[in-house]
Amino acid sequence: MLVSWLGHADIRAPDSEDRGDVGPVAQAILTRQYDSVLLLADQERGALRKYEAWLRTVSAHKPRLRLKLVHVELTSPTNFGEIYSAVTRTLDSHLQELAQQPELTFHLSPGTPAMAAIWVILGKTRYRAELIQSSRQKGVETASVPFDITLSPEFVTDVLRMPDTQLQRLSGGITDESSRFGDIIYRGVAMRRLVGRAKKAAPRSVPVLIEGESGTGKELLARAIHKASTRSAKAFHVVNCGAIPSELVESELFGHIKGAFTGAVRDQVGHFEAAHEGTLFLDEIGELPLHAQVKLLRALQEGEVRRVGDNKTLKVDTRIIAATNRDLTAEVAAGRFREDLFYRLAVLVLKVPALRERDPDDLGAIIDGLLERINSQSERAKEPG
Repeated sequence: MLVSWLGHADIRAPDSEDRGDVGPVAQAILTRQYDSVLLLADQERGALRKYEAWLRTVSAHKPRLRLKLVHVELTSPTNFGEIYSAVTRTLDSHLQELAQQPELTFHLSPGTPAMAAIWVILGKTRYRAELIQSSRQKGVETASVPFDITLSPEFVTDVLRMPDTQLQRLSGGITDESSRFGDIIYRGVAMRRLVGRAKKAAPRSVPVLIEGESGTGKELLARAIHKASTRSAKAFHVVNCGAIPSELVESELFGHIKGAFTGAVRDQVGHFEAAHEGTLFLDEIGELPLHAQVKLLRALQEGEVRRVGDNKTLKVDTRIIAATNRDLTAEVAAGRFREDLFYRLAVLVLKVPALRERDPDDLGAIIDGLLERINSQSERAKEPG
């Protein structure tokens, strides 16, 4: 039995003009022999019905194949605990209905990296399943995971279901008396969790994606991460992607040389170069046009940029922190944001809650902080000279 999540590449397959682009799930079904397939999905139900009908048509030459698609609710496709619970609940219920226990195969390619990680954990502990992966270049192949997990499934379950506060304390997270991170003031549990994750990510140079409504302090969080990082002595460069005209995005991000286009009267350093060895904060990343997303993805993958009009590349060492007030997973599903770029940026996702969603303790702390700042400024204004 093949068990898998559905990913965006699968959902897009029915509308693809490329007949060879069937998505990872259909590729596995058409390439290997399975008696049954169990698919988990958290996408919109209408899209799932369309995909299921298409998949049954594609696999019509396998009339004995039993196909079941189960819709599950996830608040986030990167929440390990929710993913673990959804998989075990769905799979256990399905297996109980079978007279004979099948040999299981878990597909790692569809879905998010968190989903793939859960398949590896479950395949090595609770279910002992074969792990496969697929790509258009290499086809379907057994995934080589050269280790065994000796922890009991019960222990893994308990750890994944622990409250975040307990996990933070176990891993040396923040203490209760912490109330500031850069210019961010907080006391409540929700912000403690958020700041705890940000503090752990700060010393590393991994990309961070900050989500939240306008005015929630996404740039403040990005600055705090930069100040707590090993790059704090270098530049923190802010770019509002939504404010750059579409035709100038490449020039703004990567620079240009004199004469590259009309009006290019001198060489211009781009934002990536300006933030070399520091941090580049890409605000409103969801506003970038698709053609610019391709260029940005290449710069992130290769660690190098090419100025517009130049024939040589420049190496850059720049940490990326991006922010958006959009739901990028929905943007990916709608085809307005590249899936590969999303996963390149979303190594760590931090969601900043709106003030109305924060603990009441936070409001008092913010008011105290603002009063302290006003008083300090007033005292400085009274000083002679």
